[in-house]
Amino acid sequence: MNLARTIHFDESDMNVFHRPARTGEWAISGGFEFSNWAEADLTGKARQAFANGWLGVETFGRATFVAVTRIEPAERDALIEALARHFVDLYGAPSVEAARPVAAEEIAQMQEMCDDHAPNTLLTVHRELTEAGVREQYRVIEADMTDLTQLAIHGEVD
Repeated sequence: MNLARTIHFDESDMNVFHRPARTGEWAISGGFEFSNWAEADLTGKARQAFANGWLGVETFGRATFVAVTRIEPAERDALIEALARHFVDLYGAPSVEAARPVAAEEIAQMQEMCDDHAPNTLLTVHRELTEAGVREQYRVIEADMTDLTQLAIHGEVD
C-alpha cells in the first residue's frame, strides 16, 4: 500500500506558502480546503497553495512535490485519526467519529492514486477554479525521468 510524502528540492516552498509542510510528512491533495473559495480568495500565498499545494497531514502545511512511498496500515490509521481531528478542530465537524469516514475517504483517494505508481515517483497537483468548482489535475514524474544531477550541489570539500 502506497501513499505520498512531501519532498523539497530547495527552499522555495518555505517562501511561497503561508504554512509550508515539513519535509517527509504524509500528504494528500487537500483540495477540500478550497471548496468554498472564489476568485477573490486567490491572491498571494493563498493562490499558490490553491494552485499547486499538496496538504501535509501532520502540520497541515503545503508542499509543491510529493513522492510515492510505502505506508504501513498502522501509519494509515493514525493519519485518518489526525485528519478526522483536523475536520473537527478546523471545520467544525460534530465529532471525530462523524469525521472519520470522510477522513478515511480522503486518505483512500490518495492511496488509490499512489498505488498506481512505483515508489519514488514524484507527483504534482494543479488546481483551477471552474464554474463547477475546483478542478484538480495531476502530473506524474517517474523516478527514471528525473535527472538528479540537475538537483545536485557540486563543490569541493576542503
